[in-house]
Amino acid sequence: MMQRHDYVTPYINGIRFFDKPPLMYWMAAGSMHLFGIHDWAARIPLALGFLALLLSVYALGIRLFTTISPTANPDRGGFYAALAMATSIGPYLYTRFYIPDILLALWMTLAVHLFLIALDRISTPQAQNALLPCLAFAAIMALNVLTKGLIGLVFPIAFVFLYLAITKQLHLLLKLHLLASTAIFLLIAAPWHILAALRTPAIALPQGVGLPATGGWAWFYLYNEHIARFLSKRIPHDYGQTPIWLFWLFTALWMVPWVAFIPASIPGILRALRRKQAFVLAHNSDAPAEVIAHKEKSAIAAIRRNRQEAITLILWIGIVLGFFTLSARQEYYGLPALPALALLSAGALAVADNRLADRAKVQRSLLRWSAWLLVPLTTLVAIICEYFAFTSHPPAPGTDIVSLLAMAGGTEAYNLSLSHVTDLTGAAMGFFRGPLAATALGMLGIGFGSYLLRRRGSTYAANLTLAAAMTLTLLAAHDGLTRFYPILGSRGLALAINEAQLRAPRTDDLIIIDGELTAGSTLIFYTGQQVHLINGRVNGLWFGSFWPDSPHIFETEDSLSQLWAGPRRVFLFTYDPTTRAKVLATYGTVQTLASAGGKTVLTNR
Repeated sequence: MMQRHDYVTPYINGIRFFDKPPLMYWMAAGSMHLFGIHDWAARIPLALGFLALLLSVYALGIRLFTTISPTANPDRGGFYAALAMATSIGPYLYTRFYIPDILLALWMTLAVHLFLIALDRISTPQAQNALLPCLAFAAIMALNVLTKGLIGLVFPIAFVFLYLAITKQLHLLLKLHLLASTAIFLLIAAPWHILAALRTPAIALPQGVGLPATGGWAWFYLYNEHIARFLSKRIPHDYGQTPIWLFWLFTALWMVPWVAFIPASIPGILRALRRKQAFVLAHNSDAPAEVIAHKEKSAIAAIRRNRQEAITLILWIGIVLGFFTLSARQEYYGLPALPALALLSAGALAVADNRLADRAKVQRSLLRWSAWLLVPLTTLVAIICEYFAFTSHPPAPGTDIVSLLAMAGGTEAYNLSLSHVTDLTGAAMGFFRGPLAATALGMLGIGFGSYLLRRRGSTYAANLTLAAAMTLTLLAAHDGLTRFYPILGSRGLALAINEAQLRAPRTDDLIIIDGELTAGSTLIFYTGQQVHLINGRVNGLWFGSFWPDSPHIFETEDSLSQLWAGPRRVFLFTYDPTTRAKVLATYGTVQTLASAGGKTVLTNR
């Protein structure tokens, strides 16, 4: 976008790219415009978005968990919810990738909170005007649509309708300033959609591959990327499908270790759902009538707030997980439900931490789940980590980690975003001795450390200890992840190409990736050059390659041999250097420029 000065039609490597709306691209481009074209500058918006998510979860937690008890800490539930989001596995992992799903969690949290504010204002006599929260809700929904498409409409609208239906308040829908809210939504979301459709009109498409006779941005983005993807009929079908049971399991896993406390909140949620909207205290003849009336009013307000909390969280989780249970799904598609899961666990922790009626019962439940789930699992992980930390041997200097891995081979083996972890071997563990030792220490703090404090009744200290130990674990995970960087990315190889071009500048150099773009897309960013692809007219670039302005970047085996024998200097990025070198040697000189992470750059000069 910055190079082409076109902020409407996304391009990748010179090819129109229709898969996603542009907000994430706008954010990265804006940040790099301010700070320069650096990888850290591109990632700043996602980091800020996650910090905003923590604050929004904190604020919503305060709203949902405010009680009438004078001894309660009104912000404790919000604090624990934000702490759970900040120190869980999923949010950490999926802010290492520049993907929009964490932003979806932010927009969903803000939308739910704004709707509850608006609902309170229109259902309470002499309340403030609900126009402002309704307009803000519409604006957030528009940003949601510009982040990941029409799902940004589905989740918040489904939440509003179902919440009002469940609470028998559908008649209040007309009081939500629908016309003004719709105008704000269209003002923010419509311009890009209209311009994108106008700038990429329908063209004739090749037949025999499932495409319609003609199609443009509107067909591919609105139908193919949304309806067809939901039905698992998207063309091309370039993504894996996580089984339903594994999708639900992963969603729970992303909330580790705080997911262990969610079961303790379930009885309170069920009790809140069973209670009536009205509540009358037992008559106390010794108390003045106005005191009794005040107590009744306070009790009714508390019950309504408890029901609001229960319905909000269960409905939120059900909409997100239910939608992806019925549609195509990846293992991280449940991320928009994580704030609700964090709030569920925080509700139980807040009750146990305050002097409330259910405190003792919830404390016993938390202690049981800690003893029978958290302690055994963390102890097992600690033992495994300590074993490998002390028995593995440090690798020899200069050893490439990929030489010690059991690579599965084939792209289908890596459909899951964390599939490379399964390549680890005992020999490779020598690369991770420090992170493994730190993880073992963190696991003991998460399990035994927090359990002992919880058993003594020090719930606040137990929760802070758990968060601190999880922070140590995540720092260890980060340190370990950096040792996978040569496999996950190709920055070092791109810099090697840059250095070779500085030593011997030429104007006709050509960088070629042996396969599809995702095999080495890092090269585009760090070299700032367009790359060619061998047999790479597939997946994300496939549909955009049909447009007349598509550059000639798709090579074949024959064109590669001609280029290798020609006058141009060629840098070939490949995962199979031995076979490639043997074949290309018949056409010209083959030299190895650099190797890292199982990838090699060969050159003919």
